[in-house]
Amino acid sequence: MSKRVYISADYAVENGDRDVVEELHKWGKDNLHKVDYVDTAEVVSGSVSNDPDCRPCDLKKEFNKQINVSSAVIFIIGDKTASRSAGSVCRRHNGEAGCECTPYKQNSKGTSTCKWDVVSIPGPNDDLGNINTFSYLKHEFLQAKRKGKPIVIVYNSLNKQPSWLPDYMKDYESEAYAFWTKNSLGNKVGNYAYIKKALGYD
Repeated sequence: MSKRVYISADYAVENGDRDVVEELHKWGKDNLHKVDYVDTAEVVSGSVSNDPDCRPCDLKKEFNKQINVSSAVIFIIGDKTASRSAGSVCRRHNGEAGCECTPYKQNSKGTSTCKWDVVSIPGPNDDLGNINTFSYLKHEFLQAKRKGKPIVIVYNSLNKQPSWLPDYMKDYESEAYAFWTKNSLGNKVGNYAYIKKALGYD
């Protein structure tokens, strides 16, 4: 039976971590492991963001939905991850109804009025609230923790890079590992040992 796994990564064209995502997708298609990956880029480019009035809070709500139906969540950490802040601007979080908001992908068209008249504090068993000033990555991480999902953290590196971890992931430093290793021919290949364990393949 195929397993569904959510991938969170930095998809910036320059200095992003798409190479790890692409490698994971290849591995997930082999006959032995059968993993259906859902990654941040697919969510961001999907039906939710096709709405011209899509806001960062709408994306975060969709992230929650996709994480909830996943068996595990993989976070790919690169040397720029800790400094990424996309998704962290929300005037409604500390403001009043009617404040201005910049719709996702609509920066050039200016702002629109916030669509939320009323906001509430989520209960302990609810999803992480989507009205917040967390970056997309931090939101995904906190939602995965809140829902008790197995979390796998990998560095886009041949070596462990604890200095790359965002502050909110520091408690997972001992569990984070380098994704890449070298085979007997000296070629760089993915190290799937921890991912296999998290998914119950070992």
